[in-house]
Amino acid sequence: MVLEQIWGIVTLLATIWVIYDVFTNNRRLSTMMKIIWIVAALLFGVLGAIAYYFIGKKR
Repeated sequence: MVLEQIWGIVTLLATIWVIYDVFTNNRRLSTMMKIIWIVAALLFGVLGAIAYYFIGKKR
């Protein structure tokens, strides 16, 4: 039960991080790509955040 709560918090934080990063740090993305990354983060949680970090985030 505690592990499920921790996983839920991690998923929530990862989703919030992607949404925040898309709007503040990654201004080069088109509006459509921003929407796609936000939907991916909402649907896939941590996996969406990992994909965003390795694929969508420009360094």
